[in-house]
Amino acid sequence: MNTTKTASVKSFEAPDALGSYASQYKNELLNNILPFWLQHSKDEENGGYFTCLTREGKVYDKDKFMWLQGREVWCFSYMYNNVERKQEWLDMALHGAGFMEKYGRDEEGNWYFSLTADGKPLVQPYNIFSDCFATMAFASLDKALPDDRYKKIALDTFASILKRQHNWKGKYNKACPGTRNLKNFALPMILCNLSIELEHLLGAERVNEFIPAVVQEVMDVFYQPGLGLILENVYEDGSFCDSFEGRVLNPGHAIEAMWFIMDLGKRIGDDALISKACNIMLDTLEYGWDKEHEGIFYFLDVKGYPPQQLEWDQKLWWVHVEALVALAKGYTLTGNERCREWFIKVHQYTWQHFKDSKHGEWFGYLNRRGEVLLSLKGGKWKGCFHVPRGLYQVWKTLEDSTQKGIK
Repeated sequence: MNTTKTASVKSFEAPDALGSYASQYKNELLNNILPFWLQHSKDEENGGYFTCLTREGKVYDKDKFMWLQGREVWCFSYMYNNVERKQEWLDMALHGAGFMEKYGRDEEGNWYFSLTADGKPLVQPYNIFSDCFATMAFASLDKALPDDRYKKIALDTFASILKRQHNWKGKYNKACPGTRNLKNFALPMILCNLSIELEHLLGAERVNEFIPAVVQEVMDVFYQPGLGLILENVYEDGSFCDSFEGRVLNPGHAIEAMWFIMDLGKRIGDDALISKACNIMLDTLEYGWDKEHEGIFYFLDVKGYPPQQLEWDQKLWWVHVEALVALAKGYTLTGNERCREWFIKVHQYTWQHFKDSKHGEWFGYLNRRGEVLLSLKGGKWKGCFHVPRGLYQVWKTLEDSTQKGIK
């Protein structure tokens, strides 16, 4: 077990205006994170990307996980579409997309979970999240370089997701039907964002048709007013299940979903929805914050019992990055002072503990005390996604707020 200590960053007086942070996030994205993945993850021999990278960027395992392949295609396409039309970014996206298109699906069009380096299937398509990120990848790539093939892959995969959404594990579901029928928060959360990613293919009218159902599922089914929290698993009618699964709180998932909901609220002009999402996000952050060692817990039991997840007290990169995005958006959209105060607090913790000033990119896994638990920069679960997306979102959100005169 690695307990590498992070290099401390120079302490500083937190500025009053959040907009002053925008350039820091922009610089980190463009001059650290994206160059790291461009330099280290490209498989020149077989296509696609290596995601299992050591602290220095050396490949330590060559298996390819489809959801991380899709995330990286999306990332470089998105940066090409929204930051700068740099050819190396488009080439990087095309490099991964070619591998995915050639090897990534079974005969029914479902996306495998993992492949060998040269494209042989390793793990069956038991996980619909490979499909979700393939959809995002090819939709974003189609924006960058319109192509009927990319459109078809994105739309066909999205249709498959909608068809399978109520039983997305299918034959891979281990639960015995009829005893404890629970539904999980992860897919409704992703659908909040996925429909908007497809807007140029689906059309605004169809996207708008998705929004009420998605918002209702997140805010009325998984959100528990009595607890003031969003649960990971509930009965099919939204009621509480007093079990290991039913008591699970994943603060990162709930916080990430709330900035998706804020984006939807902004889109439809619903200030009440934005305010509610912002307050749920803040309540979740306060509940999930480690009062002793700081940072946000990975899992908690909402009744205070021992969580079943042995990694419950770890501090993960994506949880903190998503919190920064949600706080930046919450402050910009509502002016809630709690968002500004929490942003500064989470920012200082995140940049002090996760950023690797020596070898580039960010660490992913800390122990409860904030020490580096695994020095890897990528693996089976961490790839080129949360950090670059989060840095971009914070940069643009705070830059826009400055331009609008929000302090």
